[in-house]
Amino acid sequence: MSLSKTTLGNFELYTIETGDFRLDGGAMFGVVPKTLWSKGIPADDKNRIPMTMRCLLIKSQATGKLYLIDNGAGTKFNEKMENIYQLDYSQKNLENSFKAHGFSFEDVTDIIFTHLHFDHCGGTSYYGKDQELKHTFPNATYHVVKAHWENATDPNAREKASFLPENIEPLKTSGRLNLVEEEHEYEAGLTAIPVNGHTKGQQLPKIEGDGKTLVFVADLLPTHVHVPLPWVMGYDMYPVQTLNEKERFLKQAASHHWNLFLEHDAEAEMMQIQEQDGRFSVSKTFTLGEL
Repeated sequence: MSLSKTTLGNFELYTIETGDFRLDGGAMFGVVPKTLWSKGIPADDKNRIPMTMRCLLIKSQATGKLYLIDNGAGTKFNEKMENIYQLDYSQKNLENSFKAHGFSFEDVTDIIFTHLHFDHCGGTSYYGKDQELKHTFPNATYHVVKAHWENATDPNAREKASFLPENIEPLKTSGRLNLVEEEHEYEAGLTAIPVNGHTKGQQLPKIEGDGKTLVFVADLLPTHVHVPLPWVMGYDMYPVQTLNEKERFLKQAASHHWNLFLEHDAEAEMMQIQEQDGRFSVSKTFTLGEL
């Protein structure tokens, strides 16, 4: 397991690899034909594509806070669900990532959830020996966009399967849940960009320093192959809204040379975007350590 780190202004940044999994390629690319998307990410014999769950740890030199953005799917799945998603923690996992960087779970002061689909928040809790749910990060405040929390706790029938009760309930009863408004500023240099096409109230953490900008793009751009505007996931609740949000976001990313941190791309950790004649493409991919 190779882990990257760098410094950006007042922030120390660390890649946290929490595990690999697979999702249906057709669902990941919506209306885009397999003959096109499979050139970028080949599928297995069950039409699933390889994905990862890559998170970001942020140490603030200004406030002393240790932020974690998302935390993967966790370990609460039964054998059937593990097989469906081909969850694999043999090479990458949350605990080993923390140890490799010299941190413990108790060090985390804040968790910023981009949203609460199972592959982004399942690592928040685990089953103890008594089969009761335990908190992985006992000292962390949980930050969720208010509109998203309302959606997660009263989901529509289509999205309900992504909001697992065993993930949501520990947040609800923790006494450490902080509901924020869109575009919340966590501290100077650490803010969030709101996007609502994939799910209501998704937030993309934005870190600025040393004249550079890093954006944790979560499920707006799950992989580098999703950069073309019409390449929108079938999982998105409001695909036309995603299309519009992607265009606005990519214009900014290209013109300001933003560095985009990829949560689910099994190969590329980060990328930059270029625009030519109204079309967007990847100009380069690189690691956090190469930022």
